[in-house]
Amino acid sequence: MTRRVLSVASEVVPFIKTGGLADVAGALPGALAAHGWDMRTLMPAYRGLVKKTKAKRVLWASDDLFGGPASVKEGALDGQKVMLLDAPHLYDRAGGPYGNPADFTDNPLRFAALSWAAAQIAQHGLTDGWTPQVLHAHDWQAGFAPAYLRFADSSVKTVMTVHNIAFQGTANAAMLGQLMLPFDKFTPDCLEYWGHLSSLKAGLMTADAITTVSPTYAAELMRPEFGMGLDGVIAHRSADLHGILNGVDDAVWNPETDPAGKPYSAKSLKGKAANRKALMAEFGLKDIKGPLAIIVSRLTDQKGIDLLADTIPTFIAGGGGLAVLGSGDAALEQQLKDLAKAHPGKIGLRIGYDEALSHRMFAGGDAVLVPSRFEPCGLTQLYGLRYGTVPVVAATGGLADTVIDANPMAVADKVATGIQFHPVDRIALGHALQRLLVLYAQRSLWQTMQKRGMTQALGWSTSSSKYAALYESLIA
Repeated sequence: MTRRVLSVASEVVPFIKTGGLADVAGALPGALAAHGWDMRTLMPAYRGLVKKTKAKRVLWASDDLFGGPASVKEGALDGQKVMLLDAPHLYDRAGGPYGNPADFTDNPLRFAALSWAAAQIAQHGLTDGWTPQVLHAHDWQAGFAPAYLRFADSSVKTVMTVHNIAFQGTANAAMLGQLMLPFDKFTPDCLEYWGHLSSLKAGLMTADAITTVSPTYAAELMRPEFGMGLDGVIAHRSADLHGILNGVDDAVWNPETDPAGKPYSAKSLKGKAANRKALMAEFGLKDIKGPLAIIVSRLTDQKGIDLLADTIPTFIAGGGGLAVLGSGDAALEQQLKDLAKAHPGKIGLRIGYDEALSHRMFAGGDAVLVPSRFEPCGLTQLYGLRYGTVPVVAATGGLADTVIDANPMAVADKVATGIQFHPVDRIALGHALQRLLVLYAQRSLWQTMQKRGMTQALGWSTSSSKYAALYESLIA
């Protein structure tokens, strides 16, 4: 018997992406189909998406959705279907989904509307008769959806997934009425958050179950240094908290079939050497005798990018090289530009983001650096494992859950897949980079680590089965 779940997200691959949330929301429907779950995904119809997806079939409509008419239309791209909330007064504007360059001031209204439409669909169904048994809300942008259903005494079960607790969807408490929220629920045990509203807190307090994107991150969120003011809420709901590790689309991220470079596999790494040579040429790097490290990241303090200035010069002196792709904080961008200028031919930099280039970097890099101060799950290290590009990671969140440190016992048992370091500071990162130089020089051991990482089960099979089991437990 097919079960039905409505997924609500602000971004979905291949329709629009700013981060890992989009990858997860895009991968789940296909992964859950194997477990008998029919997942339909609702997201905003940002500018151009209705035309791009040829969305015409109307499945739901409202004459007035928070200030203007709206409809839900079914569209498709690259063989994947999506339901688009077409509300031009909220989403048809230039820039990214959340603002350009700063957040749109009406974001609380824009994403409350997404949550409201989702709750209406959950309660009353679509015009084709489809009605979900479970609503799955992703991050703050969908946080009010479980709350709307709880306040309506709906029988539809709800799941709230925290992809990154640093973003909480705060709004002025004066917007309660405008957001269709009951005034009597503005209390510390429900909607009130330090005198304001928080759509993420609303979802955490009203959902039937809460998930995070890795087991370690679930535990970390109950600590003040990681909970970002919501650690008490997470601790309060700990009995309903589940850490389910993200996966990767192993059809898209596959070194044997990736058009980004010459194919290779755990059985034969020959093609990776050719890809390394091509990547060095693309970034203008020369005479890199040691490991060629890559960074594909947002350039922020959270990602530990500020630690590079004090650690990379010694790594370069030891024979290493570095290729960086990313954008973010202007000061950190300048810091990297200065590093590259100081080490010509050893450090290459591309400011911005380029999906195809990121594939070439994983195909040609020897190691990928992920020195994040916190990382809910992280996909970068998973791509590294998949491509035999050994991860060097901070021991936090999903990084700690997915990379097996090359400590003496792990090396002896041939299970090591990368390097972990802690705490997240320049001393620990510097030591990790020195370990990287030493391990790379031991060619047999290095290839054992590469091949071990490449044979890990990194797809969605295991994680999707856990989501399916959670949904089943809620409707049992």
